[in-house]
Amino acid sequence: MNRRLVFAVGAALMELAGCTLEPHYQRPQPAIVPEWPGAPQPGARQPGAPQPGAPQPEAPLPAAADIGWRDFFDDARLQKLIELALLHNPDARVAALNIAAARAQYQIQKASLFPTISTSALGEFEKYPSSVAELATSGAAAGGAAAGVPSDSGSGTFRYFDVGLGFTAYELDLFGKIRSLDHQRLQQYLGYVETRRSAQISVVAEVANAYLTLLADQKLLQITHETLASQQDSLVLIQMSFDGGIATALDLNQAKTTVATAQANLAQYERQVAQDQNALVLLLGVPLPADLPAGGELDSETLLTDLPAGMPSVVLTQRPDILAAEHDLIAANANIGAARAAFFPSISLTGSFGTASTQLSGLFGHGSSTWTFAPQISMPIFAGGANVAGLHLAKTQRDILTAQYEQAIQSAFREVADALVGRATLDRQLLADQALVDASSESFRLSNMRFTNGVDNYLGVLDSQRLLFSAQQSLVNVKLARLQNLVTLYKTLGGGWRERSTPSAP
Repeated sequence: MNRRLVFAVGAALMELAGCTLEPHYQRPQPAIVPEWPGAPQPGARQPGAPQPGAPQPEAPLPAAADIGWRDFFDDARLQKLIELALLHNPDARVAALNIAAARAQYQIQKASLFPTISTSALGEFEKYPSSVAELATSGAAAGGAAAGVPSDSGSGTFRYFDVGLGFTAYELDLFGKIRSLDHQRLQQYLGYVETRRSAQISVVAEVANAYLTLLADQKLLQITHETLASQQDSLVLIQMSFDGGIATALDLNQAKTTVATAQANLAQYERQVAQDQNALVLLLGVPLPADLPAGGELDSETLLTDLPAGMPSVVLTQRPDILAAEHDLIAANANIGAARAAFFPSISLTGSFGTASTQLSGLFGHGSSTWTFAPQISMPIFAGGANVAGLHLAKTQRDILTAQYEQAIQSAFREVADALVGRATLDRQLLADQALVDASSESFRLSNMRFTNGVDNYLGVLDSQRLLFSAQQSLVNVKLARLQNLVTLYKTLGGGWRERSTPSAP
């Protein structure tokens, strides 16, 4: 066969290798309502919104996904903790390593689109018995020189040298099998990229919640210290009154009971603060540095509250975890194309060009060139139903991932809706609890005054102080819940990662 014709046929076949049998991908429609539950109706004025005719804001508020975590959290200590966690947190590191592994797998699969060309050199030496060498020599004298004739008939030694350049079993992707697998690996890589973004958002939120929990428990520990000090002072006064015959034994024992209870609460909150610090260290992946910036108290923590929720159909399809689920779905859809291509013929090419000689000195001499071209076609006829089962499996896997994608959207919808409900109600609860603390504090002051003046017994002071301590605890817990709900809303809206552009292929 003419060499030019061989290469022309090969080029024509490679031109055909461009089609694919993948089904057309269409994003599943999420089964969610177009508006968040409890959202204002179109045209309704939101609380705090400007009155009709008033000057409108110069620019709309940025979406949560476009707000970096340094802009959302203004506590310098918390910012440093988040920075450390993003560098050393095990989940964040594993997510980054998964991207590196997926990139390598994609590059390996992509290499299958091109022939693997290699060069080789061969030197072969064989020793024959004298009788075989003589027979081969006489045969060569009668029929002329032939391959396999010993180069030195006297010694019966055969020498053969070969140097060549070629490719082996290069499959022409006529029906898109390799391209479908390449597309699958690319989507898996992009899915890991989105998974890393989702992991970063989770790490940011977990560190923030752990830090806020620590501040809340430190505040409760402070309140317990103050309560214990007040109760110890009361115990001293009651002990003096009892010794003077004014207070009763019941008053004295009630005072001792309150002191013991406060001491137990103090030990509990000391334990919780230590455990909160341990949980924070676990999230960071490193011990707490000694040079951390000074942090504030729970009451001084301020977070952005004006986070626009946006439309569910837009927000939920742009969250990194939703995007990762969609990339997995697209990858499964591409795998169907590879399963379909298994029903069609497979054509592979093997070829080489080089030089050969029985003498090393003649390896590159005139007339020593050699070449081979070996196309091979394989047509599946009977595979025991393996190809049919493979296609059925690929479609089933796509259907599974479709259901998981829809479930991920519905779960995300609930997360955002719950956080929005929390934002709408926790502020009112905070105001009510603050009013309860103010009233309980005044009630305790009046009860203590009446007891000191001998109007009431110590039981009234005990009840009012217990109510005050309980109200103070409830207020701290509501403040913590409000801040953590804002963190959750920021997370569920996709905040915590400023970059939103789709990464380029590796």
